[in-house]
Amino acid sequence: MHLELKEITKRFPGVLANDRISISVDRGQVLGLLGENGAGKTTLMNILSGLYRPDSGQILIDDKMRTFDDPAEAISAGVGMIHQHFQLVPVFDVTEAVALGAETTTGPLRTFDRATARQRVAELSEQYNLHVNPDSRIEDLPVGVRQRVEILKALYRKSDILVLDEPSAVLTPFETEELFGIIRGLADGGTTIIFITHKLNEVLEVADHITVLRRGTVAGSADPKTTSREQLANLMVGRDVELSVAKKPSTPADVVLSLKDLFVRDDRGHMAVKGISLDVRAGETVAIAGVQGNGQTELVEAITGLRAADSGTILISGVDVSHATPRRVSDLGVAHIPEDRNRDGLISQMTVAENYILDAYHREPYSKNLVFHPEAVRQRAENGVQDFDIRTPSIDTVAGSLSGGNQQKVIVAREFSFPVKLVIAAQPTRGLDVGSIEYIHRRIVEQRDAGAAILMVSTELEEVLAVGDRVAVMFAGEIVGIVEGAEQTFENVGMLMGGHVG
Repeated sequence: MHLELKEITKRFPGVLANDRISISVDRGQVLGLLGENGAGKTTLMNILSGLYRPDSGQILIDDKMRTFDDPAEAISAGVGMIHQHFQLVPVFDVTEAVALGAETTTGPLRTFDRATARQRVAELSEQYNLHVNPDSRIEDLPVGVRQRVEILKALYRKSDILVLDEPSAVLTPFETEELFGIIRGLADGGTTIIFITHKLNEVLEVADHITVLRRGTVAGSADPKTTSREQLANLMVGRDVELSVAKKPSTPADVVLSLKDLFVRDDRGHMAVKGISLDVRAGETVAIAGVQGNGQTELVEAITGLRAADSGTILISGVDVSHATPRRVSDLGVAHIPEDRNRDGLISQMTVAENYILDAYHREPYSKNLVFHPEAVRQRAENGVQDFDIRTPSIDTVAGSLSGGNQQKVIVAREFSFPVKLVIAAQPTRGLDVGSIEYIHRRIVEQRDAGAAILMVSTELEEVLAVGDRVAVMFAGEIVGIVEGAEQTFENVGMLMGGHVG
């Protein structure tokens, strides 16, 4: 099917999410829709899939204007949407999960015709080389296979137009390569595909054509055969960006962070961190790689005092902080860039200046002899805004009104405003544009070069390899390998991320 979106506009209170966006994609083509968080990609696709109605503009399928009041109408028109977060019932088997909402019934009681559904699922799996067992339970499947089940769901509903929203977010590099093969196979079979991503390498690898969105508008289009990562980055942020991380070789000194046989439970009481031992030295960056959900979150929370360790020890500069409070950890010279900046990094209703002292209001120069000094707060906050290029109308602006990149800069400016011995950076560039990513990486490297120990956690393999001096890979709660030097390759780390040891 030929798809065309013409002059699509969508407003939310205070936000123009889509501003007269026009895109088109032919039958059997893969359109890469590239842009950062907040660029308008997902809003546009939610309009196409019937979740939102546009304020103005047209949806044309095979030159026929369509209007979708709900997702069911979009599905009946042949539009299938595969969301970043899977919509699967864990206790169902594949056949039940795929057929849910589109069941074939039989007999006077209109019971679910499982045999017919199973046969159809098996045929689609074979036809498109998806290699999915129709009888497997969803909860027993690896993440990469669950995504194939989502693709099966769309094909089962006869989707001629397939939208994939950030499909590699939870995949290992090798599962991503398998997904790209499936996408190419679907396109070769005549399916029209829109591939939403913020990753430059991915869109260059899989797309036939690229459209770049920036701040709710079309910033430009490109041919992946003739464009470059640098040109795409320029379209995404409106200026030239240095995509590589400039850094000198590390000069490791004394151990600052030492983990010994650490066990940590998650919120459900399951053991998420299983006997990890790791040292991080002053003047080096240890990057922890892994697909989200392999214990990284619980590990960081234990180190920073946000979660009690089950057993084992955490030493920072020789001090046991296994059961310390976050303030105690912070007062030892630990900077923490949290995984979720909105939940753990900022209070969005407070001003930039107030957020700047959240973890240091009890220290000099902000407080002395139980007396608070607001003029010191203002002066330090003004300096932070200037030094870290925080784009804000003033330090009295509420932090929640800033862009994601500037919110992250507020956190980094605050955490680096005092001498730092150890930096714990969890997903420090998640959701940021490539320009902000460049800036945050540079600031982390500066801290390393000044003698701080850096522990960085990231699911982005490119980031791990670019910033890390050593890479420790977590899988199922354990460190399954540590690589450095010449062994620090995409292939080696990618294999370990999938649990392939040795």
